[in-house]
Amino acid sequence: MIRTEALDRLPVRTAVPALRHALDDRGVAVLCAPPGTGKTTLVPLVLAGLTGDGPVRRVVVAEPRRIAARAAARRMAWLLGEQPGERVGFTVRGERVVGRGTVVEVVTTGVLLQRLQRDQELSGVDAVIIDECHERHLDADTVAAFLLDVRETIRPDLRLVAASATTDAEGWARLLGDAPVIEAEGVSHPVEVLWAPPARPVQPPHGGGASPGRAQPRAWGRVDPALLTHVAATVRRALAEREGDVLCFLPGVGEIGRVAGQLAGVDAEVLQVHGRAPAAVQDAVLAGSSGVRRVVLATSVAESSLTVPGVRVVVDSGLAREPRTDHARGLSALTTVRASLAAGRQRAGRAGREAPGAVYRCWDRAEEGRLARFPAPEIKVADLAAFALQAACWGDPDASSLALLDPPPAGAMGAAREVLGAIGAVDGDGRVTERGVRMSRLGLHPRLARALLDGAAEAGARRAAEVVALLSEEPPREYGDDLAAALRTARRGQDGYAARWKQEVRRLSGQADAAGPGQSPGSGAAPRSGAAPGPGSGSGSGRSGEGRSGSGSGAGRSDDAVVGLVAALAFPERVARARGDGAFLMASGTGAELREGSPLRRSPWLAVAVADRPAHAASARVRLAAVLDEDTALAAAGHLRVRGEEVRWVDGEVVARSVDRLGAVELAVRPLKQPDPELVRGALVEGLRREGLGLLRWSRETEQLRSRLAFLHRVLGAPWPDVSDGALLADPDAWLEPELSRARRRSDLGRIDAGQALRRLLPWATGEAARLDELAPERIEVPSGSRIRVEYGGEQPVLAVKLQELFGLAETPRVAGVPVLVHLLSPAGRPAAVTADLASFWREGYRAVRAELRGRYPKHPWPEDPATVPATRYTSARLRRS
Repeated sequence: MIRTEALDRLPVRTAVPALRHALDDRGVAVLCAPPGTGKTTLVPLVLAGLTGDGPVRRVVVAEPRRIAARAAARRMAWLLGEQPGERVGFTVRGERVVGRGTVVEVVTTGVLLQRLQRDQELSGVDAVIIDECHERHLDADTVAAFLLDVRETIRPDLRLVAASATTDAEGWARLLGDAPVIEAEGVSHPVEVLWAPPARPVQPPHGGGASPGRAQPRAWGRVDPALLTHVAATVRRALAEREGDVLCFLPGVGEIGRVAGQLAGVDAEVLQVHGRAPAAVQDAVLAGSSGVRRVVLATSVAESSLTVPGVRVVVDSGLAREPRTDHARGLSALTTVRASLAAGRQRAGRAGREAPGAVYRCWDRAEEGRLARFPAPEIKVADLAAFALQAACWGDPDASSLALLDPPPAGAMGAAREVLGAIGAVDGDGRVTERGVRMSRLGLHPRLARALLDGAAEAGARRAAEVVALLSEEPPREYGDDLAAALRTARRGQDGYAARWKQEVRRLSGQADAAGPGQSPGSGAAPRSGAAPGPGSGSGSGRSGEGRSGSGSGAGRSDDAVVGLVAALAFPERVARARGDGAFLMASGTGAELREGSPLRRSPWLAVAVADRPAHAASARVRLAAVLDEDTALAAAGHLRVRGEEVRWVDGEVVARSVDRLGAVELAVRPLKQPDPELVRGALVEGLRREGLGLLRWSRETEQLRSRLAFLHRVLGAPWPDVSDGALLADPDAWLEPELSRARRRSDLGRIDAGQALRRLLPWATGEAARLDELAPERIEVPSGSRIRVEYGGEQPVLAVKLQELFGLAETPRVAGVPVLVHLLSPAGRPAAVTADLASFWREGYRAVRAELRGRYPKHPWPEDPATVPATRYTSARLRRS
């Protein structure tokens, strides 16, 4: 029986007529409705014709998270008086509850992406609702772009609704072709804001990277334990001061666990809600209280996607998790950041859903103005390898034709295409290969898809799936840092993680069998049979044959051998060779270190699965890795292997070697006796750029010449050359040849006369070179007859001359039309005055200088009118004698 009374109470009902009219008229709309108004539950039922008098249509609702998809479907089924799987069902990764009569299907955005790649028309679907689109998850942005493409090309009848929980809907409206924006008023109760900063300052989040390509990477940005203690204390305070259940927002699973531990003994049931929580726990939280007061510790999943009944108080830690990618090191992770203003409003609103409430904000009010307005869109900060593969499968490898709110950054897309090319998912032109299509259908990051397909070909589908399942959701820290040991723990484990892992293994095993062989020609191919380690290889304690699939060439290999192989296939640039004392060098060039006491410290090679790099640290810390041998490392990362001559500038000298390397890891090195002259020349240029032009021979006259040329370039421009370090090093051919090509080592550079080289840059062809001494003379003759050197090193040429030598000179000398800056010196050569206007000095400044110096230097002439006496560099007595 339909629960009509509950449906009628949903505030979004007032916006339904306008929404239906917009879809009938335009086919697209943006629905803006606060959390709790029923946009996720009532609107799909209305559009599907399950309530009211509309025609029956098939509606797909896309949610950003599995927990939200299940909850929305169950809520809609309850409103219809049914069980999920009847007219309302859901599909998430690893779980599908639908029936023949299902009209409304709630899916995750990832599932919808897979469905669109298989069936671009979405046959039988009449409308799609993209829920919580304001969160700007990458999958949601991609789904929207694909659906708009479908509407424009093959399905103009497909109805599309972008549903947002905030009023920031203008961007989505423009993206959908100036779609109508339908706003629903929410029923919100007043929420009192209480500022509850820690009594003492706490450290901001800080940390390093994690492994790329994992579905749920380990978060980085360590949270100060003092802040977590303060959050727990604030929860206790809220329980004492307020009534109702408490919802506490924390950035991640680890922080939730630590705060839960500090709440032991409180007079309330403590529940944990996050993406990894067991379905039974999630259902219990969403079902509401059974009479016992509750404290719900949650990640951002509870901001807008879920309704938690009974909550009257929110405690907000002020932290959130966002993806970040370090393309230079091949590391990406979820990073801990300050939550945005929009997130803070969403969180606070949870306290006023059912009655007046309160929010305790665990930061100072003064910090509010420094917070970002909205979370960063994932497309701007995340690893884009999966997005790039989706775009290539869609037929738009560079995503240039996709309607996206924000274009993907060029650097991130370039890095993503490099990854896809290396694993054989795209060809040289960026077009998807048959192998890439198989990878895209596995519901995995492309790296893990490569590991599953190629690992299955070498070790069997079941065993490859076991390792990939470990990599797709990182095991708990108590499982240790040895990936093979974690595998054995998961096999015999009875905890929530082990249950999810076993379910994922079953899914991936079936996917690997259905996808067929992973072998592919080219750089991304799987290692040849026999190239990977044989039975018993590796240094761990894996039991040979444990977890064996019964098929594949790796059936007799130890756990360590299979785990190392599959991990190396997923992250070939993370293959690492030992440096000693627990330190390793990864093929990417990043150093890595194991913790003290790790059983992996004696391994000669590692396949690093998880690593983080703390701020300002030289090396990454290995969190999860597998034992590896050199043959497997070379097979898995073969596309990184390079053999050739290397001539480089190292520690101040040219070093020539023949090198066999795996990325940054040197496998074999021998000196070269007769290196390629061009390589030597390149190394010398590298040395000049690193250590500067001081490696050449510079005299005082040469430095003066360079200053004169720099002055003329600044004042007159072309054809006078730019002789700055940057310009000279950018084009060494123009002035250092032929000496540079004849040089072989550092000492040869020291023999190159920089002055002779600089003169090659003079404008000889135009004849202007002959005017160098006229335009920027090295010396200027003053009235005394002395030829005084001009210094050109500053902004203005400087002429430092004794004051008496300028008697009778009324105007300031000029070079290239620029007045020189005259430093007037005492008879002892000490500065007495500085002027760029001699005429003014003789009128106004000379009298004071004369008064000050004539007593110190009585033997020198100090006439009252310097224009009436001859200039001299001698004393008065000497002048009389002459």
